[in-house]
Amino acid sequence: MVERLSIPIGSEEIVLETGRIAKQAHGSVLVTCGETMVLSAICVASDSREGQDFFPLTVDYREKSFAAGRIPGNFFRREGRPTEREVLVCRLTDRPLRPLFPKGFYNELQVFSTVFSTDNENNPDILSLIGASAALHISKVPFLGPIGAVRVGLIEGVLAVNPKISEMDGSELDIVVAGTAEAITMVEGAARQVSEEKMLEALEFAHGYIKQICQAIEDFRQRVGEEKMAVAEPVTDATVVADVEGIALDRFKALLAPMEKHARADGLSALEKEVHETLAARYGEESYAARSADITTALGALEKRLMREQVIKTNTRLDGRDLTTVRPITIEVGVLPRVHGSCLFTRGETQALVTTTLGTSRDEQRLDELTGEEFKRFMLHYNFPSWSVGEVRRISGPGRREIGHGKLAERAIESILPLDEESDTAFPYTIRIVSDITESNGSSSMASVCGGVMSLMDAGVPLRAPVAGIAMGLIKEGDEVRVLSDILGAEDHLGDMDFKVCGTSEGITAFQMDCKVMGVSREVMSQALHQAREGRIHILGKMNECLAESRSEISKFAPRIITININVDKIRDVIGPGGKVIREIQKNSGAEIEIEDDGTINVAAVDAACAQAAVDMIRMIVAEPEVGQVYHGKVTRIMPFGAFVAVMGGKEGLVHISELAIGHVREVTDVVDVGDDINVKVTEIDKLGRVNLSKVEADRELGLISDEEYSAHESAPRAPRGDRGGDRGGRGGDRGGRGPHRGGRDGGHRGGGGDRGGRERSRR
Repeated sequence: MVERLSIPIGSEEIVLETGRIAKQAHGSVLVTCGETMVLSAICVASDSREGQDFFPLTVDYREKSFAAGRIPGNFFRREGRPTEREVLVCRLTDRPLRPLFPKGFYNELQVFSTVFSTDNENNPDILSLIGASAALHISKVPFLGPIGAVRVGLIEGVLAVNPKISEMDGSELDIVVAGTAEAITMVEGAARQVSEEKMLEALEFAHGYIKQICQAIEDFRQRVGEEKMAVAEPVTDATVVADVEGIALDRFKALLAPMEKHARADGLSALEKEVHETLAARYGEESYAARSADITTALGALEKRLMREQVIKTNTRLDGRDLTTVRPITIEVGVLPRVHGSCLFTRGETQALVTTTLGTSRDEQRLDELTGEEFKRFMLHYNFPSWSVGEVRRISGPGRREIGHGKLAERAIESILPLDEESDTAFPYTIRIVSDITESNGSSSMASVCGGVMSLMDAGVPLRAPVAGIAMGLIKEGDEVRVLSDILGAEDHLGDMDFKVCGTSEGITAFQMDCKVMGVSREVMSQALHQAREGRIHILGKMNECLAESRSEISKFAPRIITININVDKIRDVIGPGGKVIREIQKNSGAEIEIEDDGTINVAAVDAACAQAAVDMIRMIVAEPEVGQVYHGKVTRIMPFGAFVAVMGGKEGLVHISELAIGHVREVTDVVDVGDDINVKVTEIDKLGRVNLSKVEADRELGLISDEEYSAHESAPRAPRGDRGGDRGGRGGDRGGRGPHRGGRDGGHRGGGGDRGGRERSRR
């Protein structure tokens, strides 16, 4: 039986449907908003594997190209491995779901969300999250939800729920908020220096709609829900717990004293081994084998309890800090001599070597998205090698975690880059930041943000404002709550929240929160945000001490890009027939030239002189001769009545025989020949655009002819100017004949401008 339920959210309705598609899945819901449709289907194993002590959850999200009426642009013309966007939505769906399963539930579970239709106005990522929540809630899986999710924008100062994709370009806020009816459990997104107060307002605004979605999914379950699977909560043998504490309690307390990460890890490993060996001898082989898992569980629980008790009771953390102190920070810039910008950012035992590379528009990233082909001018890539934490593991490409951390850092920095194409101060480069984590003990993504900003400043990128990031944590025991600034890896692992905030001194630029508990209250969120701001300001101060502002010039190894604008009618002159002119400019100057349809030209070269040489060549091509100006030109043709000279990048003008030299000139070739370089002055541009030149006038201005010689020349009898009419006709015919070699239109037009008789002569 098909069941549908409609949820009015914002200007649209979200419709849940089940019982028509994917009926053999253990739970499936088709979610529709506008003309965007996402199917979420889940399958669960009937039993857990013997001896398994973890929850094997897999979340997958895929976008079908046919959903937007497109064929994939790759060689195989079919969907391949997940794109970056698909990976990010997988994480977005996974993170709020994962904490909401009971302890002891170890059955393998797979959640699949597939986009089957999209109107490119209603974003399918939100529908994936809602669909997964609904499919789990109506299924037999023991899910502790439901959860709801919405996107919040800030458009012209007004908060908007699930705004259209086309409306988000001008939004100051783009966050996805997920949670239960009781509290928010996950936040992800970016902002344009939004204040903490406005962020809190946005979260509260979002939670109102999340409650509506949760209630609707609960109503949906009442109609079509299955009976939930029974889960036996794991119980650790009380005797084992007492024995473990008897052996390990004091040793554990000693290991919670301030020490280096690996020293503590080695101590914990040695203690665990000792406890197992001691209890193996005490219990005997058979009893020990049955209780081994309980011993490991009891050790983990003891470590977690002691660490949390220490924070709650003494406000002291594993490394001896209080709740708000940020670890010592060391920043070095320019550490790699050949890269365009570099920074070694160290905070405690976390270190990132971050580089910036500047490229041209040819280096833009091409994305084949559902919305069509898109290009990115800014990329941030995050790498987390196993040796950064002293581990041995399989070497592979970037995983979901690395892609997610890189995207968070990218969002944090993107809004302060001068990449706005409509701005007069837009930066014409493509920018790539790479963060290689060289040491890690918590907050490596935030080190990537700080190091990325410093590497940009070292590269000479003019930022709107520097950005810093800090990771916050939470310890919650009953009514006792402690918010921790700049958390360690162990505090992340053993704590209740991972809360990352990035921003400038003015406001937030990126925000990510994940909870391991059933959400946090508004009061705790407010405390965490304001405590994060204090830490962020402290870090920005350390960054300012190292490098207060971007370097005045970009690296000498980066390409120099000079941007000029020309009349769109001149683009073809710069390109030339079949690209001949632009190839010649690039060959002679060594620069790369990129021409946009609006007349914007970017000239790039590692050597600034090469770039400027190319710019000068282009300006010569597009410039128009001015009456009274002297130009250096090349003789291109000889006629009985004078010489044609190319000036301003190929524009021809006529030097009449009487203007070639003082005194009487019998033959043009007595003064000049084809290929000669001469100086000429523009004396006239007639109504038809024909240019008259004078070598005599130019020589006089350059001091090559005295005033007396010039006066004598002017007073000498010469043929009347009117006698040149037939000559100009001949010129016009010759110009018309050259039309096909100059692109057709100009040549034919200029030829038509001459005397008709001249054109007829050229044909004969």
